[in-house]
Amino acid sequence: MIAIIDYGMGNLRSVQKAFEKVGHSALVTSDPAQVAASDKVVLPGVGAFEDAIGELRRLRLDRPVLEAIDSGKPFLGICLGLQLLFDVSYENGRHQGLGVLRGEVVRFQLPDEFSVPHMGWNQVSVRRSTPLLEGLDASYFYFVHSYYVVPEDPSVIAAETDYGGPFCSAIAFNRVFASQFHPEKSQSDGLRLLKNFAAM
Repeated sequence: MIAIIDYGMGNLRSVQKAFEKVGHSALVTSDPAQVAASDKVVLPGVGAFEDAIGELRRLRLDRPVLEAIDSGKPFLGICLGLQLLFDVSYENGRHQGLGVLRGEVVRFQLPDEFSVPHMGWNQVSVRRSTPLLEGLDASYFYFVHSYYVVPEDPSVIAAETDYGGPFCSAIAFNRVFASQFHPEKSQSDGLRLLKNFAAM
């Protein structure tokens, strides 16, 4: 079973429907026990980092996320679900993340010709081969974000995207995968990514 974690801040139904479209059922849940019982875990997210980490902790969903990662279950973070994995975010202050990965979440500082948030379709260049991105190098995915992750260890960077310079748009280590872009909004290539994840 694929568990999609519901902490009140994500495109939950669209992620669920995208998995169903590629032939895999997924359960939207805020029940820590159901997350613990799942085979794979998805952490989506839209909105502010501070609110998201606060809700995860209030609903006691942070521990099941960490336990799923520690157990080696396939894990997929989407957008804010990528950022939450890191030590600290500087969105509207300084906020502690889950600390799965060393690094920080910072705001784009770009010339005036680049709008922030970065919104729309952009190319994703694979930097390291991973099961998640198999067959997807140089594909275009849909983004909407003002902040991006800066991993302390560059070896976890699976893909980069250029927006006024390269930034990390996907990470991979062990069986943990996460993307800054939204596969559930990215048409056929996004569905391919979700199918790759579900097949793990």
